Amino acid sequence: MKRREFLKAASATLAAPMILPPSILKRPAPSDWLTFGCIGVGRQGQVDMLELIYRGLEVGARVVAVCDVDRHRAENAKWLAEKTYAQELGLNRYQTVTIYHDFRELLARTDIDGVLIATPDFWHGPIAILAARAEKDIYLEKPLTYSLVEGQKLVKAVRQSKRILQVGSQQRSSIYFLKACELVRNGLIGKLHTIRVWLPEDTGTADPRPMPVPPNLDYNFWLGPTPEAPYSEYRVHPQMSYDRPGWMQIEAYDRGMIANWGAHMIDIAQWGNDTEDTGPVAVEATAEFPDRGLFNVHTKFRAEAEYADGVKMIMETGDPPGVRFEGQDGWVFVKREGIQASSPEILSYQPGSGQVKLYQSSNHMKNFLECVRTRKEPVAPVEVGHRSNSICIITHIAMKLGRKLRWDPVAERFLNDEEANAMLDYPHRKPWEV
Repeated sequence: MKRREFLKAASATLAAPMILPPSILKRPAPSDWLTFGCIGVGRQGQVDMLELIYRGLEVGARVVAVCDVDRHRAENAKWLAEKTYAQELGLNRYQTVTIYHDFRELLARTDIDGVLIATPDFWHGPIAILAARAEKDIYLEKPLTYSLVEGQKLVKAVRQSKRILQVGSQQRSSIYFLKACELVRNGLIGKLHTIRVWLPEDTGTADPRPMPVPPNLDYNFWLGPTPEAPYSEYRVHPQMSYDRPGWMQIEAYDRGMIANWGAHMIDIAQWGNDTEDTGPVAVEATAEFPDRGLFNVHTKFRAEAEYADGVKMIMETGDPPGVRFEGQDGWVFVKREGIQASSPEILSYQPGSGQVKLYQSSNHMKNFLECVRTRKEPVAPVEVGHRSNSICIITHIAMKLGRKLRWDPVAERFLNDEEANAMLDYPHRKPWEV
C-alpha cells in the first residue's frame, strides 16, 4: 500500500462525522484562541485529537503541534489535523501543525497552553509531570499513571503548578453514569452494601520472537522508563493499521483490564460510593495468567475490596462491562449503553433542593477546554483519577501476590507488607526517573 493510501485509509477508520453546533459562530477571535499540542497520536491519540479539534471550535482552541516517536503516526496526525481544519471546516489560517519527535521540545514552547497525552500507560506519569512543571494544562488518558508513586507525584506537580488536569474517564460525562451515582448517593436503593464491577477479558497470543525495528520508529525512546527488550511489532503497535496495540497486554507497559477498563468502571464505583478522596482498607484477588507468548497480563480474575464503612466491592471479568450498586431497598446497574434499576420508580427520581446533585458535564473534552478558560475544576480532576487508579493498582498487586492485603488509604501504603509496598513503583530507566 502506498504511503498516501495508508494515511487516508487509517484516517478513515479514526474520523467520525461530527455536527457543529451554532455556538461555533460565537467563538473567540483568533488572537484569543487556546493552543494545544498532542503527545502520542496513535489509535486513541488521533481519536482524542479529532475530539479536541471539533470541541475546540466551540470553545476557541486549536491544535498546533503533534508529537510521536513513530514518524509515520506523527505525519498522519499532522495530515489529518490540517485536512480537518482546512478542507472540512474551511479554516485555512489554522492549518499549520508542527511535528515533534521529542515531547520535551513541544513542552518548551511558551505559546502552547496545554497538551493532550495519549501515550502508552507507562509514559503517562513522566510526561504529565513534566507538562505540569512546564505550566501546561493537561488532558491525560486513563489510567492516570502506571505506578501509584507516579500518581502521588503527579497530583503534587499539578497542584503546585496550579494546572487544570482532566483524566480521560469520559464516563463521568455520560448522563447514564451521572444518574446512577445520584440515585445511589441520594439513598434511592437504601443503604449501599455491595458494588459489583464487571470488566472485559483480554484474549489472544503474540509471537515473542524479535523483529527488525522499522526505520520510522525510535524504539529506544518508545521504551522510555521501562527495561530494554527486543523489538516486536506485537510489543508496540501495528505498523500498517490502528488496531489495538500489543503493549496493552504486556505487564511491563500496562496492567491489563483491571487498569484498562477498570480505570473507567472503578471510577464510577468510587463516584457512587462517595469515596473519591479515599479507598478501600483491604483487597484480595485471584487471577489467571496463562501462557500467551508475549502477552502476559491477567485474563479472568475475581477480586474483593472492603471499605471502612463495610461496603464491599466485587470486581471480576464479565459481560457486559458495567457497575451494579446494591442496597437494602434495591439496585441500580449502569453500563455505557444505558441504566437499569430494580423498580421503575427509582429511575424516575430527580434530585430536588438540598439533595445530592453531582457535577454535570455533557462532553468530556469540552468540559476540559472550558475549565482551561475559567480555571474551574473539571469533572475528572487529578486527585479523583489517582484514587480510582490506586484501586486498580493495589488490586493488580493482590493478583500477583495471591493473598489478602491490608491498605491504609490515608498513607497510601500496605500495612505490614513491604513486599507489596515495593510494588507501588518500579525502577525507571535513566533519564526517565520520576
